[in-house]
Amino acid sequence: MTIATPTTAITDIATLVTNDPSLGEGPLGLIRDAAVVIDGDRIAWVGGSSKAPATDNRVDAGGRAAIPGFVDSHSHLVFAGDRTEEFNARMSGRPYSAGGIRTTVAATRAASNNVLHANVGRYVAEARRQGTTTVEIKSGYGLTSHDEARALTIAAAHTDEVTFLGAHIVAPEFADDPAGYVDLVTGPMLDACAPHARWIDVFCEQGAFDGDQARTILTAGKERGLIPRVHANQLSYGPGVRLAVELGAASADHCTHLTDADIDALAQGETVATLLPGAEFSTRSTYPDARRLLDAGATVALSPDCNPGSSFTSSMPFCVALAVREMGMTPDEAVWAATAGGARALRRTDVGRVSPGARADLALLDAPSHVHLAYRPGVPLVSAVWHEGTLV
Repeated sequence: MTIATPTTAITDIATLVTNDPSLGEGPLGLIRDAAVVIDGDRIAWVGGSSKAPATDNRVDAGGRAAIPGFVDSHSHLVFAGDRTEEFNARMSGRPYSAGGIRTTVAATRAASNNVLHANVGRYVAEARRQGTTTVEIKSGYGLTSHDEARALTIAAAHTDEVTFLGAHIVAPEFADDPAGYVDLVTGPMLDACAPHARWIDVFCEQGAFDGDQARTILTAGKERGLIPRVHANQLSYGPGVRLAVELGAASADHCTHLTDADIDALAQGETVATLLPGAEFSTRSTYPDARRLLDAGATVALSPDCNPGSSFTSSMPFCVALAVREMGMTPDEAVWAATAGGARALRRTDVGRVSPGARADLALLDAPSHVHLAYRPGVPLVSAVWHEGTLV
C-alpha cells in the first residue's frame, strides 16, 4: 500500500529563481508572481501563482523572493581547535608562527569523535540557516590513515558529498620525507579512505604538493573510483588548473592566479572554476577575476571555503556580495554560481534549480528580489529554508 505524501504550495512569490531558462526569463529562468508545489522531497510544479494547483497545504510567501538552496561545493568542516590568534595577528600586521594548518591537525587528532561530530553538525546547521542545502565536506586535518578515514566517516554522517584530502599538506611526521608521505597517501591511506569518499582532492601549490606529486595522487584516486577536484592556483601561478582539466577534475578551486592558458583550458574543458572569495577577504589577498573567466566562457561556482584558518565563514550570501563587489560578477551571475554553479561542480542535476523533478531545496528571502543578496550585504535575508521538502 502506497501512502500519499502531503503536497505543499508556496504562493505569492514576488520573483522565483528557477535556474531553468525554459521556465522563465533569462539564464536564471526568473518567474514573477510565482508559485512552487512540493510533493514529498521533490519539486512537482512551478509557474504563475494564480495557476497553482490545489494542494494539501499552502504557504503564503508574502511577496518575498525565492531561490534554489545554495550548493556549497568546497568546505573543510571536520576540525577542532581555534585559530583566532593567528587571524588577529594577520589582521594586525604582526608576524605569527603558530603553524597554520599543522595547529589544526594537532587539535583534530586529539579531539574525540563526539566533539568532531558536534562541530560538523553545528557548522552545517549554521550554513543551512543561511540558505545552504547541499554541502561538500573534505577531510585533510588528520593526515594519518586512521584520522583521515575517521574524518570521512564523520563527514558522511552529514552529507553525501565527501572528499578525501589526505594531500592537504605533508604531515608533520614526514616533513623530511615528502615522497614517503605521497606513498602513504596513495597506498595505505587511500585504501582506508576510498570506501568512505566520492571525491579526491589535492592542494597543488608551493609549500604543499607540486604538479608531479598531485598527478600521482589524483591518478591513484581515479584508479580507486574517486573523482578528482583540485586546490589550484590559490597562492601563485602553477600547474594546478591545467592538471585539473587534463585529468577531468570536477572543479579547480580558488583559481586566483591564472594565465591566459589556464583560462583557455577552463573555458574549453568541463572543469568548473570554483571561486572562494572568503579566503581573499580573510587574508587580504587579491581576489580572483571572475569577469575574465566568465567572458572566456568558463563555468564558475562560488563557495565560502569554510575552514578555521583562511576563511572561517559559512555564509554564501556574504560570498555572493563579495563576488559582485570585488570580482566583477553581476548579481544574477553570482546567484547562479552559488546555486547551479555549485551543482555543476558536484556534478549534480537534482540540486541548484527549482524545477519539476529537482530536490525540493529552496530559500525564501526577506526581499522582493534575489538582487538584494548583493544590494544589502551583511543583512540576514534568508527567512525560510526548505531542505528535501521539509521546512527547516
